[in-house]
Amino acid sequence: MYAVTGITGQVGGVVANTLLAQGKAVRAVVRSAEKGAPWAARGCELALAEMHDVDALRHAFEGTEGVFVLLPPVFDPSPDFSESRRNIAALRAALSAAKPLRVVVLSTVGAQAGQPNLLNQLGIMEQALRTLPMPVAFLRAAWFFENSAWDVEPARSTGVIPSFLQPLDKPVPMVATDDIGRVAAALLQESWTGARVVELEGPRRVTPNEIAAAFSDALGRDVRMQIVPRGEWEALFRSQGMMNPLPRVQMLDGFNEGWIEFEAPSAARKGSVTVEMVIRRMAESVG
Repeated sequence: MYAVTGITGQVGGVVANTLLAQGKAVRAVVRSAEKGAPWAARGCELALAEMHDVDALRHAFEGTEGVFVLLPPVFDPSPDFSESRRNIAALRAALSAAKPLRVVVLSTVGAQAGQPNLLNQLGIMEQALRTLPMPVAFLRAAWFFENSAWDVEPARSTGVIPSFLQPLDKPVPMVATDDIGRVAAALLQESWTGARVVELEGPRRVTPNEIAAAFSDALGRDVRMQIVPRGEWEALFRSQGMMNPLPRVQMLDGFNEGWIEFEAPSAARKGSVTVEMVIRRMAESVG
């Protein structure tokens, strides 16, 4: 039995689908029976748990060969990341008590970076879970190709995509959620001791201009990137409802300046799904 958190999202869904296709038993950790219904219909056992509920999480994780942990993303956090810290503390207490055979944790490229930024939440989680009594693997994934879902509408309607990643010809480590989920499912079935880090990116690094070119091919029209000036970011994010945009700004600076990077870039695993495949799929699903 493998417990999968975040199963209703892209990565967790791929983890579960991969395990089910291999004939493995899956326990779907969900917030409500309604959210879990599609997975129950496919034969998954349901465990209802909020990510801050230690007792419910412990019950969800007990008796499993492995647990896939996905920290709920907080894009507009409190300055001290209190929302994520509460969930991390609950996860650690629940895992320590439940004693699954192994744990695979979705982390991020740059989790080890010391500079303040939005991804520090995953670094905090790594520090907290690194000392668990069972084997733990931190899967540090690159920037998701699927983040370009926000770009489908402007690409289709205006042919211009606003870019916070800059310069436009700078290659960025990116990866598909399909590759992340498949690697996570494989790790759940491996044996190791202690804590390990696995870093994962796509077949090649991708520039913003290459994302625009992929949209051009997928949509059959000219598409180009347009830089959003750095000085406009904070006001723009606040106008969109963010209360604390600084961590997001710092994260984007980290990618653009290059200090959000893998700890061992030359050793990073490579996925097989290309940016062109993901963008074509997104364009077709929206269109």
